[in-house]
Amino acid sequence: MASIRKNKKAYNVIYSYTNENGERKQKWETYHSEAEAKKRKAEIEFKENMGKLIIPTCSTINELSTEYVSLYGRTKWSMMTYSANTSLIDHYISPIIGEMKLREITPRVLEKYYQKLARTPAVRRASDGKYDNINRFVEKATIVRVHKLLNSMFTQAMKWDLMEKNPASLAAVPKHEQQKREIWDIDTLRKVNDICKDQRLKLCINMAFACSLRIGELLALTWDCVDISDESIENGNPSIFINKELQRVSKIAFKALDEKDVISVFPEVVTTSNKTIRLLKTPKTPTSVRKVFLPQAVAEMLIDWKKDQDEIKEALGSEYADYNLVIANSQGGPTEAKRLEERFKKLIKNNNLPDVCFHSLRHSSITYKLKLTGGDIKAVQGDSGHAQAKMITDQYSHILDDSRRENAHLLQNAFYAAPKEKAKPAPVKPENPSTNEKITPEMVTKLMDNPEVVDLLLKISKAYGKE
Repeated sequence: MASIRKNKKAYNVIYSYTNENGERKQKWETYHSEAEAKKRKAEIEFKENMGKLIIPTCSTINELSTEYVSLYGRTKWSMMTYSANTSLIDHYISPIIGEMKLREITPRVLEKYYQKLARTPAVRRASDGKYDNINRFVEKATIVRVHKLLNSMFTQAMKWDLMEKNPASLAAVPKHEQQKREIWDIDTLRKVNDICKDQRLKLCINMAFACSLRIGELLALTWDCVDISDESIENGNPSIFINKELQRVSKIAFKALDEKDVISVFPEVVTTSNKTIRLLKTPKTPTSVRKVFLPQAVAEMLIDWKKDQDEIKEALGSEYADYNLVIANSQGGPTEAKRLEERFKKLIKNNNLPDVCFHSLRHSSITYKLKLTGGDIKAVQGDSGHAQAKMITDQYSHILDDSRRENAHLLQNAFYAAPKEKAKPAPVKPENPSTNEKITPEMVTKLMDNPEVVDLLLKISKAYGKE
């Protein structure tokens, strides 16, 4: 059994184990929050009961990375993160510094390592053609990812009492300026709606923009999560519910993480030499599960799309593999994100449109929603599914050029324009408040017959004459 002891601002998880020589030893692990300590305590007790408790006894980077992936990565990472991080370890960490002793790793050693990485040929990407002659070095963005991974690895090593300090926390990393993501403006989106003849692509573009969807969320949407009933449209609240995403993941990550977060797996079309599988999984964060309301025009697109899809189902009968997907392919199966991106790029090329990626539609959506709501971050966050409001303010702090130009015009008019003389208000003709009738000669004669009125008018005339 394990116990937790608070030590100033830290929490120690204390437990006993038997080493390789059969000796009973006590282990102390340090965590910065009580929640982390409780989670580790539960993990230790579970593995003790299962007879699988492993005590890290690493001395090299390779040994640490193996323990780190096994004990930390398998419990913390998603399948996509698992594949990405293990790839970084296999290609850029193990071959270069894998055999180094942990005690030899210093901030200076890491900085020299990062410089060496910048001169190291990069591994081929999945998107590279088979016969393409690719000659490039490891990019700064990749080096930053390696640094973040090592920082996490060394932090965990400290908790396991394998290292006294985290050298990565003091090492200087090459500066990487994130490229500004270009987005389509409203005029371009309107033009696309007019020229796009591919109804599937047109629906996907409008869904991504109107609902701030990630491509995996769009392709995983099922009809049971779509409310486009007559009643909802009449009440002005058609909506979709996002609770899953479509991903293609490696079989290695799928098995390593014990099918973590998987809802369902699609059958393989080609089984030979296929290293990946398609599946539906739970979203990346709890806040990604959300309800998004649809503009009526997009709801009507979905209604038309459903009618066409039902006709295809009826025509194909049993040959249609019905997974209840909204953006299904012609046989009912899931649509590949890569295929959707290819169609999107073809539309851009054929019509000389601004070159953006499909994910930029989500950025356009969030940017315009911020603008139209006057910066209502919480409302926009509810649509986008970001875990933190800060992620929106950091990523979408830019406002479109037309708004920035408007800011300049407002400043010009408010502070720099020459002041203009205020126009004098035009005199208002008196009217009878009760009848709105004009004063006639008969009415004047009637007033002059009243001696009190005549006396009052004479006094007013004398008073104005003195002035």
